[in-house]
Amino acid sequence: MSKDTIVLAYSGGLDTSIAIRWLQEKYDADVITVLIDIGQGGEMEKNRAKAEEIGAVKSILIDAKEEFVEKFILPALKANAVYEDNYLLATALGRPLIAQLLVKVAAQENATAVAHGCTGKGNDQVRFDVSLKVLNPKLKIIAPAREWGLTRLSAIEYAKLHNIPLDGIIKTKTYSIDENLWGRSIECGVLEDAWFEPPEDAFELTAAPSAAPDIPTYVTIGFKKGIAVSLDGQQMEPLTLINSLQGIAGANSVGRVDHIENRLVGIKSKEVYECPAATVLHKAHQAMESMTLIRDLSHFKKIIEQKYAELVYYGLWFSPLRESLDAFIEVTQQTATGSVRVKLYKGNCTVVGRQSPFSLYDHKLATYETGDTFNHKAAEGFIHLWGLDLQTYGRVIRKALHPSHKAVVASEINCPLGV
Repeated sequence: MSKDTIVLAYSGGLDTSIAIRWLQEKYDADVITVLIDIGQGGEMEKNRAKAEEIGAVKSILIDAKEEFVEKFILPALKANAVYEDNYLLATALGRPLIAQLLVKVAAQENATAVAHGCTGKGNDQVRFDVSLKVLNPKLKIIAPAREWGLTRLSAIEYAKLHNIPLDGIIKTKTYSIDENLWGRSIECGVLEDAWFEPPEDAFELTAAPSAAPDIPTYVTIGFKKGIAVSLDGQQMEPLTLINSLQGIAGANSVGRVDHIENRLVGIKSKEVYECPAATVLHKAHQAMESMTLIRDLSHFKKIIEQKYAELVYYGLWFSPLRESLDAFIEVTQQTATGSVRVKLYKGNCTVVGRQSPFSLYDHKLATYETGDTFNHKAAEGFIHLWGLDLQTYGRVIRKALHPSHKAVVASEINCPLGV
C-alpha cells in the first residue's frame, strides 16, 4: 500500500526543516517540499537540495516573482492598500500566492494534505488556512509548529537528534524575519520591547539615517493606468523597477516602520518593517491619483482602500468582495497616467512634483496671480446656499434651545439677504 503524500511549503529555516522529518514520523507519509521564490533572497537552489538531503522525496523550486508582482503587488498598489496607516502588507500579500501554488503542486502530485510552518499565534496561519480551504476544501491542512509546541531550543535539539543539518539555519541574530519583493518583516528578541528602539542590526534593506547621503536623491516614477512603468525616464518592467528602486530608496534610509499593530488573532504586537520601494511607489501613486481623480471619487476610494487592506491582512484575498473592489479600483486607474517626482533624504520620502495628461489641476483656476479665471463673485451665492440649512437652524432651533444666546444668534443672522 502506497503512502499518502504531503506537500510542505518549505523556507529552508529551522521549523520547516524539522517539519520534513516530523511529518514523516507522525503521519507515515511521503513529503514533497515546495520553495516559492517571491524575492526573499537566499540560496534557493541550495535550500531545495537540502530538503531532499533531510528526507523529502522531491523538492520543487518555483520562481513566482513575476506572478507576485503582476497579480498581487500591483493590485494592492492601485488600491493604496496600507494596514493601519503603516504596514504595506508585504508578507500578507505573499501568503495567498504561496497557498495557490501549494494547491497546484498538491494536485499535480496527487497529495492528500498540505503543510506550512506557521505557529498558532500569528496571522499567517489564518491567511494560509483560509486560502487553502477556499482553493481546495478537500485537502487536509497540517501546521506542525502549531501542533508540536516546540520551543526554539527544543526544535534545535530535535534537529540534532535526527541529524538534520543546521548550517545556515541557526543564526546569531534572534529575530524572526520574513522577506519578499515588497518588503521585510522583523520580529522577536529585543524588538518585542515596545519602549526599545530597534537596533541597527535588525535592518538590512535600509541604511541608517546618519549613514544616508547628505545630498537629497530625486527619482521620477512614470505611471500608466496606475502601474509604475518607468524610473527616471527609463522604461522598465514593474519587477525590475521595484528591485532598482529598492536599492535607491534603501540607501536613503526610506521605508523603515516601527509600530504597534492589531493582529487578526486579537493581540497587539510590536512590528518592525523595511519597505523602501513600496514606500516610494505608494506615495507616488497617491500623488498621481490626487491629480486625476475627482473629489467625491477620491474621497470614496479612501474608504475602499482601508477595506482592501483589511481583506489582505485578514487572509481574505480569495473573497468575492476583494475581487469586486478590484473591479471598482480598475476603473479609477484609467486616468492614473503621468509622472511623479519624489525627493529621498535621510529617511524622508516627499513628493515634490507631479504631472499628467489627465490632470484635473487647472492653474488658471487655482492661481491668485494674473490670469485667474475663477469667478469670485459666484462664491457669495455658493456660500449662502451651502450654509442655508445651518442658517435656518441658527434662526429657529438654536435660538429656541439656547435663549441666552439670543443676542449673538440675532447678530449672526442679521445678513444683507434678510435671512
